[in-house]
Amino acid sequence: MKRIAAIFGGLAVILGALSAHALQEVLAPQALESFKTATTYQLFHAIALIALPSSEKFIWTARCWVAGILLFSFSIYGLALDELVGLNLSFLGPITPLGGLSLILGWAFLWNSWTNDTRA
Repeated sequence: MKRIAAIFGGLAVILGALSAHALQEVLAPQALESFKTATTYQLFHAIALIALPSSEKFIWTARCWVAGILLFSFSIYGLALDELVGLNLSFLGPITPLGGLSLILGWAFLWNSWTNDTRA
């Protein structure tokens, strides 16, 4: 899971740099802002995954965050870039909230793991 988190973190930095430099001139302001939001959420959750203890009791937190990054951030990347690449990716719109829900569920699982830990 730590390797996946490292890939997500590195990719977030690359995509953030892309949005700050190459995409600033070619995307509409709203699409650019959405793209930046996706990279921010991806990076924060990649860092959280790296910080997550390697324990079976945190597996659902990790799974939800990985699913959330894929569904939330990557659907936003597709929606932001669809006009630029000449594809109609509007079908990704309903996927984004599912990704957000997955991220939230991951935090709920984390809270539950700490709540059920007598050492916390």
